[in-house]
Amino acid sequence: MDLKARFIKMLPFMRWGRNLTPDMVKADIMAGITGAAIVLPQGVAFAAIAGMPPEYGLYTSMIPAIIAALFGSSWHLVSGPTTAASIVMFSSLSTLAAPGSPEYISLAITLAFMVGIMQLVMGLVRLGSLVNFISHSVVIGFTAGAACLIAAKQAKTFFGFDVIQYEHWIETVGYLWSYWDQFHPMVMLVGCITLLSGVIAQKRFRSMSMIIALLTGSCSAIVFNAIFGEETTRILMVGALPQQFPPFSAPDLSLDVLRDLASLALAMTLFALTEAVSIARSISVRSGQPIEGNQEFIGQGLSNIIGSFFSSYVATGSFNRSGANYDAGARSPLAAALAGLLLIVLVLLVADLTSYLPRAAVAGLLFLVAWRLINFAQIRKILSADKNDAMVLLVTFFSTLFLELEFAILLGVILSLMIFLRKTSKPKLLSRVPNPDDRRRNFITGSNLPECPQLKILRLDDSLYFGSVAHVGELLRLYRNHYPEQKNLLLLTKGINQIDVAGAELLIGETRKRRMLGGDIYLYRLKDSASRVMEKGGYIDEIGRGNIFDSKIDAISGIFDKLDKNICANCTNRIFNECKSLDPPTDSPNNN
Repeated sequence: MDLKARFIKMLPFMRWGRNLTPDMVKADIMAGITGAAIVLPQGVAFAAIAGMPPEYGLYTSMIPAIIAALFGSSWHLVSGPTTAASIVMFSSLSTLAAPGSPEYISLAITLAFMVGIMQLVMGLVRLGSLVNFISHSVVIGFTAGAACLIAAKQAKTFFGFDVIQYEHWIETVGYLWSYWDQFHPMVMLVGCITLLSGVIAQKRFRSMSMIIALLTGSCSAIVFNAIFGEETTRILMVGALPQQFPPFSAPDLSLDVLRDLASLALAMTLFALTEAVSIARSISVRSGQPIEGNQEFIGQGLSNIIGSFFSSYVATGSFNRSGANYDAGARSPLAAALAGLLLIVLVLLVADLTSYLPRAAVAGLLFLVAWRLINFAQIRKILSADKNDAMVLLVTFFSTLFLELEFAILLGVILSLMIFLRKTSKPKLLSRVPNPDDRRRNFITGSNLPECPQLKILRLDDSLYFGSVAHVGELLRLYRNHYPEQKNLLLLTKGINQIDVAGAELLIGETRKRRMLGGDIYLYRLKDSASRVMEKGGYIDEIGRGNIFDSKIDAISGIFDKLDKNICANCTNRIFNECKSLDPPTDSPNNN
C-alpha cells in the first residue's frame, strides 16, 4: 500500500467525501438539523444525570460528534453524552468529588481524555476484531432492549407525570401503572400529536419527518396554552439554554488523579466502545453499510481526546440519536458532523427558542425512534431459525432490561462464545470411502459402501485445538477399538483451518498408537494455516514428511504400496484403482 493510500485509509472522510452528491448533501443537512434539534434538550438532561452543569451536556454533543463522524467508520453513528455513560460516570466520580464542583468537572474532563487515549491505542494496535465476538443475535436483542429502555424513560414525560427519576426503568413503569389516572391529558395529547405527525410525515417526507413532528408538536402546545392557559394544560417546555461556545479546557494529568481514575477509565473505555460499536452494528443491519472495528475505535478515541480540550466529558454512541439520524434520511457521516456543528450555531444564536419546544414533543419523537429500532422481522427469523441464537437474543434482551447495559452486552457475548466453543469442541469426524460410481473415486460418506480392510479414511471438519482434542481423541480411540484390523489411518485435513500444540500432540499420539499396532497415519491436504504450528514444533518430522500428501492419487498410491499384500490378495472389495494390479491377468483369445 503506497503512502497516499495509507493516508486516505487513516482519514475516512476523504473516502466518503469524494462520493457526496447534491442529493446526499441535502439529505444530510436535513438529518443534521433534526439531530441538532433533538440533542438540545437531551444534552441538558444527560448533564444532570452525570452530575455536570447543563451546558456541559451540550458541549459533549458538539466537538466529539464532529470528530467521531469524520474519523469513525459508521455512516450513521452519532456520538455524544448518553444515559448509561452519564450514570456510570456519576456513580464513580461522585465518590471522589462533589457533583457540579470545579474539581468534579476537572475529573470528568480528565476521564474523557484517559478513555480517549485507551480507545485510540486499542484501535491502532488493531483490536477492532474484538467486536466480531458481538454476534448478530446479541445486536438485535440489545437494540430491542435499549429501545424499550428509551420508551420507558420517556414515558413520564410523554404522559406528563410528576415522577422522580428512578434508577431502574421497572420502578418508573410500576409508578406509571399505579398512578395511571394522574396523567395530564393535554401533555399526552401534545406527545400523541407529535408521534402521529411523525408517522404520517415519514411516509411522504422521510428526511424532514422529525422536524415536521417537532414543529407540529410545538405549534399544538402553543395553541393549547393560548386557549386553556399554561396552568391548566401543564405543558412544560424545554426552556432557554445557555448561549456559550465550548470553552477550552485541559485534563489534569497529575499522578494522583491518573491513579484515582485508572480503573474507572479502563471500565469506561470497554463500556463506551462496546456501546458505540454495538449501536453502529445495529444500525448497519438496517443500512447494509459495513463497520470497520479498528477505525471505529480510532474515531471514538479521537473524539474523546479532542473533546476533553473543549469541556466535554466521556462521549460514546447514542442509540436514540443514531436511530433518529438514520430515520431522518442521513446518507453519510456528514449528517452527524453537521448536527454537532449546527448545535454550536443553535446554542449561540437561537437557544432561547427552545423555550417553545415541549418536552412531551421530544418524548413523542423518541417513542417513534424507539419503535423503529426494534427489528421485528429479524427477531421472528432468529426465534424460528435456531434455538441457540434465539436463546442469545432473549438473554441479551432481558439482560438489557434488568441489568446494566455493559453487563447485558457482555453476558450476550459470553453466551455466544460458550455456544461457539461448545460447537467447535465437538467437530465431526466422518468415515469416508471412494465413490465406486465415480471414475475419479472421489471420497464420499456412505455407511453401506465397502471399505479397505487395512485403511480407515476419516475426515475432520473444524479446527483441532485444545478445546476439541478430548472429543477427537475419544473418537479416534473408538475407531481403533471397533476396527482393529484397519491399522492405517488416512486423515483428510482439508476442513482443518487451525491446529494448536494440543492438536499437534494428539496427532503425534495417534501416530505412535497406530505404529505400535503395525500401521501408520497419513495426512491429506493439510492447509498451510494448520501446518504452521506442526512445522515449527517439529511435529511434521515425527509424522514423516512422506506421510503427508497434497494429491489424492499420490496419497492412495503411496499408502497402497505399504499395505499387507497377503490381505489384499484375499480382499474382494477392490475399492481403489490400485487394487486392480492385484487381479490375475485375464487370458487373451490368442493364448488359447
